[in-house]
Amino acid sequence: MTAGCWSWTGLLLAAVCVEVAVRANDGDAVFIREFTLIRRDHLPEEPLHDVSQNPEDPSSRTARSEEDRDTLWDAWGSWSECSRTCGGGASYSLRRCLSSKTCEGQNIKYRTCSNVDCPPDAGDFRAQQCSAHADVRYQGQYHEWLPVYNDPDNPCALKCKAKGSGLVMELAPKVLDGTRCYTESLDMCISGVCQIVGCDHELGSTAKEDNCGVCNGDGSSCRLVRGHYKSQHASGKTEDTVVVIPYKSRHVRLVLKGPDHLYVESKTLQGIKGELDLDRSGQHHLENTTLDFQKLSDKEVLRITGPLGADFTVKVQLAGGADSVVQYIYYQPIIHRWRETDFFPCSVTCGGGYQLTSAECFDLRSSRVVVDQYCHYYPENIKPKPKLQECNMEPCLASDGYKQIMPYDLYHPLPRWESSPWTACSTSCGGGIQSRSVSCVEEDMQGVITPTEEWKCLYSPKTAILQPCNTFDCPVWLAQEWSPCTVTCGQGLRYRVVLCIDHRGLHAGGCNPTTKPHIKEECLVTVPCYKSIDTLPVEAKPVWHKQAIELDEEITVTEEPTFIPGPWQTCSRTCGAGIQQRTVKCQVLLSFSQTVADLPDDECEGVKPAASQPCYRTPCSGVSGKEKESEKEEEEEEETPEREELHDWEYEGFTECSESCGGGVQEAVVICLNKQTREAADQSLCVSSRRPPQLLQDCKTQPCPPRWDAGEWSSCSATCGVGLMTRTVACTHRPSRDSNRTEVLRDEDCQNPKPSPVQACNRFDCPPTWDTPEWGQCSRSCGGGFQRRQVLCKQRLADGSILELPDTFCSSRTPSNQQPCAKKECPPQWVTTDWSQCSVSCGSGIQRLQAVCRKQGEDGTHWNVDPENCSLMERPTRIRPCSLRLCEKSVKADPTILAQRKVYIQWRKGKKLHLVVGGYAYLLPWTTVVLRCPTRHFRKGHIRWLKDGKPLVGLPHLSITSLGYVKMQQVRASDAGIYTCVAGLAQEHFVLQIIGSKQKLSVPESWRHGADGQQKVRQSDLASSGERFQELPISLNQYDNIVEHLLELKGSLQEGKDIADKQHSSEKNRSTLEDDSSELSSLLVLTADAHRLDEITHSLSEGLGGPWGEQLIAQLLSELTTTQGETNESTLHPPGSAESSTQVPLLYKPNIKAHTSRPRNPVIVQRSRKVGAVPSADMIVYVGVPVLVQKATSSLELRCEALGNPEPSRTWTKNGKELHYNSRVGLLPTGSLRIQSPSRVDEGLYTCTARNRHGSAALSSWLQISGGRGRNCVQGNGMGTNGPVCSERSNSSQSAELCHGQACPLRWRVDPWSSCSATCGGGSQTRSVRCTKGPEGRSRELGSKHCLGTGRKPSQTRQCNQLPCARWAVTHWGPCHGQCVGPSVATQHRHVYCQDTNATKVSHKMCGGLQRPSSVKNCSTEACALHWHVGPWTQCTATCGRHGFQSRHVTCAHRRTGKAAREHHCMWRPRPPSWQRCNILSCGRAGECQDSTRYCEKVRQLELCPLPQFKSRCCHSCRNT
Repeated sequence: MTAGCWSWTGLLLAAVCVEVAVRANDGDAVFIREFTLIRRDHLPEEPLHDVSQNPEDPSSRTARSEEDRDTLWDAWGSWSECSRTCGGGASYSLRRCLSSKTCEGQNIKYRTCSNVDCPPDAGDFRAQQCSAHADVRYQGQYHEWLPVYNDPDNPCALKCKAKGSGLVMELAPKVLDGTRCYTESLDMCISGVCQIVGCDHELGSTAKEDNCGVCNGDGSSCRLVRGHYKSQHASGKTEDTVVVIPYKSRHVRLVLKGPDHLYVESKTLQGIKGELDLDRSGQHHLENTTLDFQKLSDKEVLRITGPLGADFTVKVQLAGGADSVVQYIYYQPIIHRWRETDFFPCSVTCGGGYQLTSAECFDLRSSRVVVDQYCHYYPENIKPKPKLQECNMEPCLASDGYKQIMPYDLYHPLPRWESSPWTACSTSCGGGIQSRSVSCVEEDMQGVITPTEEWKCLYSPKTAILQPCNTFDCPVWLAQEWSPCTVTCGQGLRYRVVLCIDHRGLHAGGCNPTTKPHIKEECLVTVPCYKSIDTLPVEAKPVWHKQAIELDEEITVTEEPTFIPGPWQTCSRTCGAGIQQRTVKCQVLLSFSQTVADLPDDECEGVKPAASQPCYRTPCSGVSGKEKESEKEEEEEEETPEREELHDWEYEGFTECSESCGGGVQEAVVICLNKQTREAADQSLCVSSRRPPQLLQDCKTQPCPPRWDAGEWSSCSATCGVGLMTRTVACTHRPSRDSNRTEVLRDEDCQNPKPSPVQACNRFDCPPTWDTPEWGQCSRSCGGGFQRRQVLCKQRLADGSILELPDTFCSSRTPSNQQPCAKKECPPQWVTTDWSQCSVSCGSGIQRLQAVCRKQGEDGTHWNVDPENCSLMERPTRIRPCSLRLCEKSVKADPTILAQRKVYIQWRKGKKLHLVVGGYAYLLPWTTVVLRCPTRHFRKGHIRWLKDGKPLVGLPHLSITSLGYVKMQQVRASDAGIYTCVAGLAQEHFVLQIIGSKQKLSVPESWRHGADGQQKVRQSDLASSGERFQELPISLNQYDNIVEHLLELKGSLQEGKDIADKQHSSEKNRSTLEDDSSELSSLLVLTADAHRLDEITHSLSEGLGGPWGEQLIAQLLSELTTTQGETNESTLHPPGSAESSTQVPLLYKPNIKAHTSRPRNPVIVQRSRKVGAVPSADMIVYVGVPVLVQKATSSLELRCEALGNPEPSRTWTKNGKELHYNSRVGLLPTGSLRIQSPSRVDEGLYTCTARNRHGSAALSSWLQISGGRGRNCVQGNGMGTNGPVCSERSNSSQSAELCHGQACPLRWRVDPWSSCSATCGGGSQTRSVRCTKGPEGRSRELGSKHCLGTGRKPSQTRQCNQLPCARWAVTHWGPCHGQCVGPSVATQHRHVYCQDTNATKVSHKMCGGLQRPSSVKNCSTEACALHWHVGPWTQCTATCGRHGFQSRHVTCAHRRTGKAAREHHCMWRPRPPSWQRCNILSCGRAGECQDSTRYCEKVRQLELCPLPQFKSRCCHSCRNT
């Protein structure tokens, strides 16, 4: 056993190396090496040489953070190894101070590591540290040291106690890093200090575990279980089970009170059983679980923190005597949890489908799936909804074109809930139920709908299958008060009116006629009849002689057939007994037209009212037989006593009692009565002096019982969207009639039912309005900021819910969602710039920090103010020392700039260009440019830039980066000029010109030298001259002419190609030779060497207008494009090309092996101009480059080599039109074009197009005929007229001139191919091949044997149109269904496919040249006979002003049946509005005062008039308040 060894590994840290011996089961010692970190302060900085990962190594040091840049600290180093391998340790990182002075802050930081549990046999970490001192003598003897835990004073000191003696000593001031501070905590000791550690194992974290053991959990993964148990000694048992606590439970606590004793049995998931007898207080261990047991005199307490390592069964040993009670509590894990499955297979294999997930019940203990009932047992378990995603979005190969015609059916529709129409309401009023069936359906690509499993639709809420309907109250009979009795004495009749009142308070039909209260009843007046002289007493008259005054009941026409009587006509006689007639008809009300129709009498039920009745007005004067007396005699009889006694006063009854209870009075009613008819007459017919006196009597003298006193209804709480009206309802009692005091009693003292204190009102949808919440927090505290809010368009519905709508539903202007705030000015403050670079690159230097006093205005702009305004604030430190490294004793090399003498010419538009100083650039406008200045022995951050001799200032689109680059976003004409990079004494220039700008660069004033202003190039004087920029360093506008002609040549080529195909040839010749596409994009920039352009400029002594000058420019363009291709891409020469590729561009890399392996698009190969040994008079050029031909040329062959699978066919066009062949211009068997004796008429743009069924490619050449024979020979480099090229051209001319008669060569002459013998299925073509000799136009035909020496005879036949014959085929039209596109108009579909002559289905590409039949058409269907049905408008909510609105029901219904349908079926027509503004009228002149709403009376009663919003709308009602 070795003692702990201290080894210094540097001056910043000391590592404690401890070899700990742990006794293993076999008795051997296992040594574990651990480390601790001890802080050392105020030690000089020196590198740690013996650390495996050197913190000083720049590669191991991270970049300095923003915080570090403003301090004197260097960046943090890499993390050290963990101090422990398990159980939680610590790792550290270091940083150094860049100043010779002390830096503020710590040079070391820590983090936790190795947060995995140690193996069970590893032992306690603190115990290992104590046992390491067992071989050290203490007070002359060895001790076996045991750890002392949970020291409250210093938990991070290593305190141990000697076994057996009780001696406690502090063996070390600090425990090793990673040691737990306390046994029941994750807090750990680091460098002798206890650091807080959360359950996420992060230092300083406050994260805690919930009761279920989940870090930062919400306690949803377990449930609290409480219970109690009472022992039953009378049962005769010796033991009993208290509770079974399942595996992984936590925070168990059991308390036993009584004489019995607890013990525990365990059973693991593998079936291993164990038992623990709790015979003593203390900690016990069972199945890797610690049990804390306390045995007291009167109770036993068992605590288990958990989690339990097995199922624990707590049992009790019955000791006899009194019964025991056990209370327990624990947190049980929810072992059955829902688990989301993987996505199911896609619903389709191509064309766009969907796939869903499901949820399965998972047993966490057995790790297997169980039935769903286990998870439903826990109410905490909420089954997750399925997730949905698209899949197989690639298009189907065998498409029938359906998707192009119906783009909205491009993807497989998702499963959806489909519901049937609502059934009829179960009741017509009073609240009923409607139901419908809802099922999950799928729709395939052809629109066929089939039901499917319900879980596939659970990604969206299932639509309701029940809903309330007709919730309004049923109409009820409402009886009015009884009329007074028709007689004043004896027995009479009384009447009342009975109305049918619906939920709107209107008189309408719908009440049950069998429950209608009666409208007439007999009444008895208990008052003695007034007796007149010579008349019988009233009581002596029979009852049936009394005629009551009947009130005719008004009968109105309803929708049910009813007898309707008309008004009575006048009596048939003016005196005596007569007859009255009236009409009685059977009528009905037609609801749809609101008209009344007459029906036969048998259509009406019940007894038909009488159509006639007797009548009696006045008695006739005189005796019988003398009815016709003169008017004079009748007038004389008017004053007879009998006339006077016909009318007299009588009491008719009493008025209503003045009180309903508690004692009231009622007055006798006196009427003038016709004594014969017993009908009331006008009071003027009776003698007023005989009127009987007024009679009063007491009534309702019984005391009033307690009754409900209801107050007035309040105004509705909402004008729409369902509101509430309230009123006060109290049980009151008034002791007596004379008392004005009212007592309030309990509700039980009044009879039920109690009137409702609340009722709903304004139950209709509100119009959409803007919802404006409170403003959010201001973005700034001063200087002008903004605060925002979310403005949404919402609508409150009649059921009280709020619906969020698109903004277009709200008619008024959208309220502002942003407003200014914090407009007060901000106080000025110091603003500092960044620290400057250290003044020296080695040794001690300084850094400066500039600070300005700056103020911010309301518009956000800043400006500098007098520093006195910031005098109250401390000014930042302006100077600080810096030291990067020690200086080396070596002479530093002078800085140099790595310039490149290049000329950049932008060929096409691109996103960004990277250029290097030292040359010229001709760029297109609106191009982003990065100009670099590579240097040696000079810091890039110190590079300075000038433009036209003046310091370059930053612009919104121009900036200088920290690495010394100049970045220009979208260059423009103003950016043209001379840019100079300055690195110390070295400098380089760069001339930038903009293509298309007419502005020429001029010499800046700072560079003019002398009066002549001559431009000179004096590179040698730059270093030695004391005054810089005194002479122009480089020439201006030197290459303008060459660049201009290059661009003109590009324009001519582009124009010809636009004629041919409207597309750039480099783009048309793109081809896919490999799967991942090896196409070469067209060139972005031409990069020319400045010396090469100088040579060409010097060589063009005859100017650029001559033909050789044009050819020289074309050759230069060819060189530049080829050089670019070789520079930017690895150009692969085609097999058989024996010449250099520096003359013409090679834009493609054909791969012959790959070409023959699988089908691919055509590609045209470009090669050098000459191939092999051909007669000098014949010129062979590969298509793709400009061609300049002399008139003396015998023939020109434009070769067009094309690759592809299958082999492509080649066609030629001239100037975009089809080329017509003749005896002089013909097509060779190889597909090349031969022109005999080319002349001026042959000039133009020739385009070769290669096609196969996979695509096409094209390449063009511009042919120009030269006038002379070419005396000036210019080589490719532009130097001199001698050399092999010139000699070859001279020989070519001579051979052309010497071709006369027998000297002309033999050649095969071919005619064009004939048309194909068949349009499809395989045909053949023929042509004639002849052997000829002599010049063009004068050649003669020879036998074929004479041309056998010139090569193989071309073929005379070939196959053509090999594709099989095919045609479009269609299936029958499908059913008429789908989305309605008009009234009674839907769509029907059919399948369209391509088939050959054998009726075999083939690819639709085989029928590409034929017109495709339609696969969809319109059809007529009854399901589309739908329209928008609108109901009547409700009453306007206001009479004037801007706040009134009204609503109506808008539904989608069938025209014939009126049956409701889903609204999307009517969407082919605009939906009528369901609400509108109304009564949008001015509420009067400014001086008028009117009410604009019908609620103003409630406003006045509720005393709301002082509020402005109510007072303005209820001006008239609130005028006196």
